[in-house]
Amino acid sequence: MSMFSLKDRVALVTGASRGLGFAMAQALAEAGAHVAINARDAAAVEAAAAKLRERGLSAEAAAFDVADGPASIRAVAEFAAKHGRLDILVNNAGVQHRVPVTQWTDEDFERVVAINLTGCFRLAREAVRVMQPRKWGRIINTGSVAAILGRPTIHAYVAAKAGLHGLTRSMAAELGRDGITINALAPGYFATEMNTALLENAEFTAWVERRTPAGRWARPEELGGAAVFLASDAAAYVNGHVLAVDGGLSTSL
Repeated sequence: MSMFSLKDRVALVTGASRGLGFAMAQALAEAGAHVAINARDAAAVEAAAAKLRERGLSAEAAAFDVADGPASIRAVAEFAAKHGRLDILVNNAGVQHRVPVTQWTDEDFERVVAINLTGCFRLAREAVRVMQPRKWGRIINTGSVAAILGRPTIHAYVAAKAGLHGLTRSMAAELGRDGITINALAPGYFATEMNTALLENAEFTAWVERRTPAGRWARPEELGGAAVFLASDAAAYVNGHVLAVDGGLSTSL
């Protein structure tokens, strides 16, 4: 069996009804995993899972709000009980909010942090409870190149993603001896629904193309291979790492 195979693995991917989450869920399923697709919208989640099943892949819907603590805890417990395990958690659900710093309200900041950081911690904690007895687990957090370099107007997003990078390292330091690895992906500029406003801005798109050594926006499916790698036995000794998937953006000036 290939060291990249995820055959018989069971995965939960949050924020996966579209965009980067769906691309990663699809890649995990293509590698052999059974994937639970999560988002808040039950209809959208079921439609996304159906797309994978139509291709002969193994997928189910798992609709819940990652900002809802009791619902998240219940969802992990029920999923693990149903399958007898949870091997892979991809913490991908996130929101964005763009305004100048003086226009940010406390409520706006707290909402972004609750989804992009606190919700990830909560799900990771619950996943670890399931993974520890089996002495095997993979947790992948979707961070951001913006947490490495910083960007104006998206202050809570940058703060939350930077916190998620730190959480990745601290959990990795604690859980490595339990056979659980925790790593993060730091995507650069991907052509997703979350970035629609930027994609439609010709000046900004031209800047991305100039600033990124690869010379273009990334396609969502280009994050899938990195997720499969970190979820597989090929990455058994990769722990606490933040892997930038950004076309070289964070390595050059």
